[in-house]
Amino acid sequence: MTHPEFARVSCGALSANDVDRAVELSGWVHRRRDHGGLIFIDLRDRDGITQITFDPADAATFKVAETLRNEFVVRVRGRAQRRPGGTENPKLATGAIEVPVAQLEVLARSETPPFVVSSDDDVDENVRLKYRYLDLRRPRMQTNLTVRHRIIKAMRDYFDAHEFIEVETPILIKSTPEGARDYLVPSRIHPGTFYALPQSPQLLKQILMIGGIGRYMQIARCFRDEDPRADRQPEFTQIDVEMSFVGQDEVIAMMEGCIRDVWFRVLGHTLGEIPQLTFHEAMRRYGSDKPDLRFGLELIDVAELFRGSDFQLFHTLAETEGNRVIALRYPGGASLSRRDFDALTEVAKSHGAKGLAYITLAADGVKGPIVKFLGDSTVAALRAETMSENGDAILFIGERAREASELAGKMRLEIGERLGLRDPAAFAFCWVRGFPLFEKDAESGEITFSHHPFTAPAPGQEALFESDPLGVTAQHYDLVLNGYELGSGSIRNHDPAFQRKVFHRLGMTDEQIDDRFGFFIEALRYGAPPHGGMALGIDRVVMLAVGTTNIRDVIAFPKNQSARDVMMDAPSAVPEASLRDLHLALRVKPPA
Repeated sequence: MTHPEFARVSCGALSANDVDRAVELSGWVHRRRDHGGLIFIDLRDRDGITQITFDPADAATFKVAETLRNEFVVRVRGRAQRRPGGTENPKLATGAIEVPVAQLEVLARSETPPFVVSSDDDVDENVRLKYRYLDLRRPRMQTNLTVRHRIIKAMRDYFDAHEFIEVETPILIKSTPEGARDYLVPSRIHPGTFYALPQSPQLLKQILMIGGIGRYMQIARCFRDEDPRADRQPEFTQIDVEMSFVGQDEVIAMMEGCIRDVWFRVLGHTLGEIPQLTFHEAMRRYGSDKPDLRFGLELIDVAELFRGSDFQLFHTLAETEGNRVIALRYPGGASLSRRDFDALTEVAKSHGAKGLAYITLAADGVKGPIVKFLGDSTVAALRAETMSENGDAILFIGERAREASELAGKMRLEIGERLGLRDPAAFAFCWVRGFPLFEKDAESGEITFSHHPFTAPAPGQEALFESDPLGVTAQHYDLVLNGYELGSGSIRNHDPAFQRKVFHRLGMTDEQIDDRFGFFIEALRYGAPPHGGMALGIDRVVMLAVGTTNIRDVIAFPKNQSARDVMMDAPSAVPEASLRDLHLALRVKPPA
């Protein structure tokens, strides 16, 4: 309890205006210093740091203070006073004052931490995750989680102001594959059957539209059993939105308004115009459907310049339909050594290239392995097309169109990284629209959906389903920031017969459709309005907002790169009795 004579305040609240105020502070010992017989301690809580002092004249309190170590939890009472002249700390909000301690209570002692909690010095990530409760005390994690809270609150406020209602959808649902593996939950009450954890609330939010909700949103937890990456987690959070009686432009306008509001309210940034690219334009100019627009260096088609040239490889590619020959400017690249270009070639090969052709525009002439195949007029044309200058290099990639675009796009990012053009403090948004509805599975060669099977085709393209399914354009749109996809959305199929036709096009039989999606097809038969929506990955939004590239830095309790929770030691074996309750037997013995 707070002593009636002392006001309870946070460690970041006091200023020169509080001199002579009797206060009570609680927090962690952040740092300790002994000077001239006095003990100085920086006391920390979530709001900040206050310097407290102990005088040996108060022998009993001073004796206890001598035992204090970093991360001990204490409660102190005293009367704030101004710091002596010349000892103020302008880096602290409380740097003008200190609190001489009259009463001290040790609330909890701490073992010596495995890393320094008071700083953000680099620590092995698995150590940080094992001792996440300590990592959460560090400045970076405190800031990141505070920004996350404010972003989520701003999103809720925005959609509430636009008359959306938040509806919670269930976590235990039917397995309805959406492109990744489901996490399955065995049922004890119904032996041999399973729930699935939702990859997204996709079908449920569509059913809410059928149910007349009209405008729905949710801060939704989602689960996908896929290999972890730096910007992915097996469980994640998204802002999920669905609207009735809308088209693509209306959904995009609503979601863009949300992002603008969040960036202004939370980060203090006023966003400029957000460009819109078609899928084909993004691939042609940047080699990616999630282009990083923080820098230029666009991909330039130069196949025509190699028609009839002596460089046989590019000549053949230029003469054959469906190929691309791409030139990519490398500013200042003429200063690279042969060894540097060999290393760059190895980077290209790591992305699947067979090699890397290049020329350098050096002060003493044009150089490079393929210069002997190029005439002066071709070099001049290449220089003009790529807007290259003396001192630059030009890289060339030739392949089938899709492969060439993707390879050149990855090399563009490599150059941008090497030249420091991918500023983590910059925010370059764009929309990408006009994705193909279907694509070929890389392994099986079978036609599958590009995003999910509930996306509607562009108006008038239904006839292409049989004659040219890969040519069908979807009413699908992605929001991209700095080369990361923040989220996807689409206008949905709301006609039950057409939705069944999509499943048929994907190779599903009526029996398979009814088993997996029968409840949804039936719901569509009861007056489904036209509807569409979108979901934004909150983890990625926060990751980019705070300027990190590791999604684990913005989640309180993430899994590591092996999808393990090293703090709780999960996943882990369960007692045999629990398996018997679920009517399960293990074919693989869990690791010891």
